[in-house]
Amino acid sequence: MITKTIQIQEITVDELADKVAEKLLSKIEVYLKEYATKNDETLLTRKEASSFLKIDQSTLWNWSKKGILVPLGIGNRVYYKKQEIINYLENHRLHPRYK
Repeated sequence: MITKTIQIQEITVDELADKVAEKLLSKIEVYLKEYATKNDETLLTRKEASSFLKIDQSTLWNWSKKGILVPLGIGNRVYYKKQEIINYLENHRLHPRYK
C-alpha cells in the first residue's frame, strides 16, 4: 500500500471541508445526471402515463394507435417507458408562436 502525505498551509479546517464538499457534490451531480438519463427504465401504467402527460386516457390510446408512443404489453397489462415519453416531449417541442 502506498501512503502519500498532503501538506496544506494557510487554510482553515472549515475552508478545506467546504472545498472537499463542493468537489464531491459536483462529482455526484454529474454522476446522477448521467445515471438518470441512461438508466431510467421506469414503467408507467396507462393511468400514470396519462397523468404524467396531463392528457385523457383516450388521448393516450389514440397516440399509441398512431405510433406516437409505443406501449409495452406485459401479461395483460400495458405500460409506457417514462424515458421514452420524456424523449418524445423533448424532441417535439411546440413552435415558439404556440408557447
